[in-house]
Amino acid sequence: MVPIRQDAWSKDEDVLLAEVVLRHIRESSTQLAAFEEVGMTLSRTPAACGFRWNSLIRKQYEAAITLAKKQRKEQKKNQVEVKVDSAEEDRSIDLIDEAISLLITSKTYLTETSKIEASLQEALAENLQLKQNLHQLEKEYLTVQEDYQSLLEIMEKARKMVIFQEDDSGSLRFQMDANGNLEKIKK
Repeated sequence: MVPIRQDAWSKDEDVLLAEVVLRHIRESSTQLAAFEEVGMTLSRTPAACGFRWNSLIRKQYEAAITLAKKQRKEQKKNQVEVKVDSAEEDRSIDLIDEAISLLITSKTYLTETSKIEASLQEALAENLQLKQNLHQLEKEYLTVQEDYQSLLEIMEKARKMVIFQEDDSGSLRFQMDANGNLEKIKK
């Protein structure tokens, strides 16, 4: 247990009491908490500290008390501003989160778009190749068709020549069957 003093207050103890009480006023604490703190430091009861403050010291520090209360008020005002700033920071964080989400979505969209574009380019290249192949086949088909026509004309000329010669010989004749083959027919 802390021994209780009953001696007179010194000038330094009065100054300590005033400083601690003023600090508690500035920090929005109670004077009772200040009296308890000083009492433990000086080995005096909180009641003795309170009595000394109210009976003598308070009157000497009226201007300092007013200033401490003003500082407390400004501190509370600053805390409100900090809370407002905190709300603005929260909104800023929300906006940043939203922007990040939008960027991720955009990246996904761009990735998908790139894949679709690559598929489209492959399809266009394949289409071009198929068109070239078709054009080549059409050219080959026309060549075969022209060759076939030429062959038919040659065969027709040959048939006519043989018919004219048969007319001279009289007994043979050629005729084309359903398959396009020439066959000899006797008259």
